[in-house]
Amino acid sequence: MFEKRQGIVVWLHTLKQLKMLRKFGNVHYVSKKLKYVVLYCNMDVTEQTIQKLSSYSFVKHVEPSYKPFLKLEFESKVDKAKEYDYKIGL
Repeated sequence: MFEKRQGIVVWLHTLKQLKMLRKFGNVHYVSKKLKYVVLYCNMDVTEQTIQKLSSYSFVKHVEPSYKPFLKLEFESKVDKAKEYDYKIGL
């Protein structure tokens, strides 16, 4: 139903060619001060998009986002000493 998406951070020399980046994916954020663009594209074409973007002269550096590969479910570990202290207070 939903396409898997991945973010790409594109560092630029100048923001003049910003409109041209729209054909590679959805432009999510543009930093005018630091001159970078965050865009999202489908995961199956991420590598080709990164190679294509790197070939342009106005692009300094291209970085993929690693968020789709990170585990975002966290477990809490309870300290036994604190658990004992809380029970005494009851």
